[in-house]
Amino acid sequence: MHPAPSIIAFTTLSGLGLGLLVFLGLGLVTPTGLAAVLWFGLGYALTLAGLAFSTFHLGHPERALKAFSQWRSSWLSREAVLAAAALLVIAPHAAGLVFWQTPLPGFGLIGGILCLLTILATAMIYAQLRTVPRWNHWTTPALFLLSGLTGGAILAGLSLIAQLLLAWLAVILALHWLLGDKQFALRGSTLGTATGLGGRGTVRQLEPPHSGQNYLLREMVYVVARKHALKLRILALIGACVLPSILLWIAPFSILSLIAAALIHLAGMLASRWLFFAEAEHVVGLYYGQR
Repeated sequence: MHPAPSIIAFTTLSGLGLGLLVFLGLGLVTPTGLAAVLWFGLGYALTLAGLAFSTFHLGHPERALKAFSQWRSSWLSREAVLAAAALLVIAPHAAGLVFWQTPLPGFGLIGGILCLLTILATAMIYAQLRTVPRWNHWTTPALFLLSGLTGGAILAGLSLIAQLLLAWLAVILALHWLLGDKQFALRGSTLGTATGLGGRGTVRQLEPPHSGQNYLLREMVYVVARKHALKLRILALIGACVLPSILLWIAPFSILSLIAAALIHLAGMLASRWLFFAEAEHVVGLYYGQR
C-alpha cells in the first residue's frame, strides 16, 4: 500500500495522545494545576493533531463530518464517534484536576476505556481488510494497542510500566513482521483465484490491464525492496523499543531521559508505521503482476 504521510502521522500521533489519556484517565498519574494543563493538553493536542492529519487523505476533506454517520457498519466511523466521546467524557476529569485539584474518577475511568476502544477501532480499520492479508491478522490490533499504551506510558513518566510495555512491543513488532510475511502466501490468492479462472488451468497475463499509471497502482500496489525493508525493521525496532528502554533503565526518573526516550520512540514508531503501510500487499496487485 502507498505509505501516505498523512495516514502515518494520523495513526502514530493519535495513538500516542490516546495512550497518554488512558493513563491520565485511569488515575495512574494524577497531576493538578499547571501540571494537569500540560499533561492533558499534550494528550489532547496529539490526539487532535492525528485526527486532523487523517482528513488530509480524504478526497473531500469538507465532508469529514459524514464519517460520524456510518457507525453501524464502518470502523472508520466508529473510530470518529469513539474519539469524540472519549475526548468529551475525559474533559470533566481533566477540569477537576486543573481547577479544583480533585479528580472525577468515574469520568476518568469511562474516558480511559473509550480511549482504548478508539485505538482498537483505528486498528480494526486495517485488520478487517481481507484483501490485505498482512493486516487481516490478530497482530494488527495488538500492535496498535501496545504502541499507543507504550508511548502513553513514556509520556506519562511511568518508567517501570513503559519498560515492560517496550519489551512486549518489541515482541509484537517482530511477530507482526515475521508472521505478516507469510500471510499472503497462506491465503492462497493467485491470479487464478482473483479472476475466478483457476479451475480451468494456470492463468497468466497476456498484457497488463493498463498501459500507464492509475489510482490502484498509486494507492494499492506499492513495493518496497526486501533489503531496504530489513534495514528499516532493524532501525524501527531499535528506535521504538531498544533505545528508549535503555534510557529509562539508566535514568528512570530523569525528565531529560523521558523526553529523549519519547522522541526516539516516536521516530522509531514513525519508521515502523511507514513499513506497516509500505509492506502491505493488496490482492489487486495480482492483476498487475506485482504479487
